[in-house]
Order: sequence, then C-alpha cells, then structure tokens
Amino acid sequence: VSAGNGCGHTLLTPHSGTLSSKNYPGTYPNHTMCCWRLQAPPGTSLLLAFGDVDLEPSEHCAHSSLLLADPQTGTAYGPYCRNSVPSAPLLVTNSSTVTVLFNSTSHRSGRGLLLSYATSQHPGTGAASPGTQRHPWDVPDPPLTMCFSVYCPAGCKDIHGDIWGNPSQGYRDTSVLCKAAVHAGVIADELGGQVTLSREKGITLYESAFANGLHSKRGSLSEKRLVFHKACCLLSPACDDALEVVAFNASSSWHEVDALGQDRAWVAERAALSTTGHSWAAEPTAEAAWLELDLGTRRNVTGIITKGSSEQHDYYVTSYHVSSSRDGKNWRPYRGSSGQEDKVFEGNADSQGEVSNAFIPPIVARYVR
Repeated sequence: VSAGNGCGHTLLTPHSGTLSSKNYPGTYPNHTMCCWRLQAPPGTSLLLAFGDVDLEPSEHCAHSSLLLADPQTGTAYGPYCRNSVPSAPLLVTNSSTVTVLFNSTSHRSGRGLLLSYATSQHPGTGAASPGTQRHPWDVPDPPLTMCFSVYCPAGCKDIHGDIWGNPSQGYRDTSVLCKAAVHAGVIADELGGQVTLSREKGITLYESAFANGLHSKRGSLSEKRLVFHKACCLLSPACDDALEVVAFNASSSWHEVDALGQDRAWVAERAALSTTGHSWAAEPTAEAAWLELDLGTRRNVTGIITKGSSEQHDYYVTSYHVSSSRDGKNWRPYRGSSGQEDKVFEGNADSQGEVSNAFIPPIVARYVR
C-alpha cells in the first residue's frame, strides 16, 4: 500500500513491484511525502533494487531523504540522498515487510527515486540497476545452450545500460538482461516476471530494433548471446510465426489523385506488412480511423509489427490503441498487464523502420483493430 502526496508511479504486487517519487524522472515537488508498505508472502524476504536515488544533497539528508525500515527486525537503512547514496545497488533483507519513506522540503534539483523489489523465492533475481549490467543474475554461468530462469522486477525499462540485438537474433551477453527481456516482449515492464533464457554461441552482428518502447543498439560479435524463450514456445515452437490475415477492413481509405491525374487507392488490403509500394491510409479528414484484421478463426496473438509507407511519402503512425473481438460485434479494448487503462502502444518514429510491440498477456481473438 502507499499513502501521501509525493507518490509517483507505483505498482505493488505480492512478488514484485516498482515505486517512484512524483514526477520521476522530472524534479520531485517541494514539501511532499510518500510512505510505501511492501508486503511479501510469509516465509519469503524482500530484495530491493535501487534503480535511481537522486535527491538534493543536504547534511544528514535533512531536506529530502529516502529511509527504509524493517519493522520485523527493527533495522533501518538510510537516510539516503545525493551525497549519501546506498552502498550497493541491491539490498537483501531478512524480512517479508519493509516500509519505504520518502519526504522532501524546499529544494531546486533532483530526479527523485526509482525502486524495484522482488521476493527471495525467485532464484537468480535480476536487479534493475546500473551495477548489474554484465551478469544480472545470481547463479553460476550455465553451459552453452542450457536454459535457465531468472526473475526480473518491475521498472527495468528506464534503467541505465544498453542492450544490443532483437528478439529474432538474441542479445549480446553484455546487454542489461532484464531491460533486454522487456525489449524482447517476454515480460511487461509494469509487472516484471519470470524469464526463461539460454546462453548460446554469439553471432557476428546484432542489428538494432525498436520494440516495446525500447531501442536496442547495433553491435558486433560477442562470445555468447542471450536468447529468451516465451512460455508458449515451450509448447509450440511456432508461436512467434506471422499469422495469416484472411481479410483487411478499415474505417475509410484515401483515394489520392497524383500530379499526373492518376488515381491511387490506399485501400485496406495494402496494409499487409509485406506489401510493396504504397500502404493503407485513412481518408485525411477522417477522425478515429481504424484498421481491422480478420484472422479467419480465433487465434492466439502475441504481438504486432508496424511500418510506415515510404514510397514517395513519409507517412507513419506514431501511436495507437488495440481492440479485439471474437465475433466481429463485441469489442474489447486492450489494457495490458495493469488492466487499468486502455494501453497506448508506441508506434513508428519514421517511415522506414519496423516497430514491434508485444501483447502481455496475449490476445485470443479472430478480429483485431
């Protein structure tokens, strides 16, 4: 639970979560406080990862501070601020209950704080912190091709550190593991979760890709690479195959008359990713435009890839919502792992590149808009 006027993005679940100060990563407000009470299941203990602690410095952190308390043992950690930071990025407690207290007085600077937590029952917890970039798991190096599992807390998307690669190639083994898991679409950043992966022989080149709100870097050979495995792939290796679209439909289509007086129809059928030339586009004056895909039968849809139209144009969609239906009449908006608000997917930033977004959890539907 959380209370106070200084609480930012907060997501608390029994096994993992993330919490931040108000406005993070912008400057936190003056004269605010927030108290979070973290409660893990009985018999487990809490592991806290300091993603970012940037509070304006003051003597004994008197003006703005972060303080952690373990009521079961009477242990206190902190206070922390910019001139008194945690000694290690990962705090391992011996308690299933921890109170996190943040307060501010008058100040001018500071991003505030970002913390993640997980429980000890997950072996090999991947910490969301800059200090765990190379090997963010606490298990011995497994042999090549051996699958193993780690647990990633929530809030790994915005931590420091780079990733190289994409879901189809795997990731260079120096990538930030939990951040790469978000990029690969195997966990939702809002909740974190268990990740199954293997370390395999590296490849010559890792191409960059934009996926799930993260941009990986183009990188060269590494000795080993990280390959993520979705749960469905353990049962069905073809779960990431492209689904066949039986029919396209749209709210409207643009019929363009070019400089030579020739008609060019940007109809829904041209929306397939493999189409050469111009794509689909709605009528320019249309509001709330939509594109609909009919998969022919109910299918398990794990994600979507979008691309702009670059033929003599520079058209692309920067963001979008997704709805699904099993009968074509009753539609359900996609709300993602949090389930609170309709999810806004981050689309393309240019007309050339492809952008992937994962559905976590997947959609079971015949129609997708």
